Amino acid sequence: QVQLVESGGGLVQAGGSLRLSCAASSSSFSINAMGWYRQAPGKQRELVATIRSAGRTDYGDSAKGRFSISRRNAKNTVYLQMASLKPEDTAVYYCYADWLGPRVWGQGTQVTVSS
Repeated sequence: QVQLVESGGGLVQAGGSLRLSCAASSSSFSINAMGWYRQAPGKQRELVATIRSAGRTDYGDSAKGRFSISRRNAKNTVYLQMASLKPEDTAVYYCYADWLGPRVWGQGTQVTVSS
């Protein structure tokens, strides 16, 4: 089984930066893509960024140019560096991992951007 532990959320002022981390508990299974979704109150969950084991990245429109995803494959850890944060970035951010079994989700970490 794979479990994810997220960290790094919090409160930040508009224009500030935050870095989220997500570590997969199991190194026994090969993990393919990892990434982040977010969900704001009253809105659908949306893709923020994803990174595959070979390093290819994809970003949601809201993240392009401001967020950067990276990964340490040896530790099955993914990072989301967020810059130039806006109040509309306020949401719960969920890490996910794709492996041989069903997609696994983290518990979510709150990011709040004040204006």
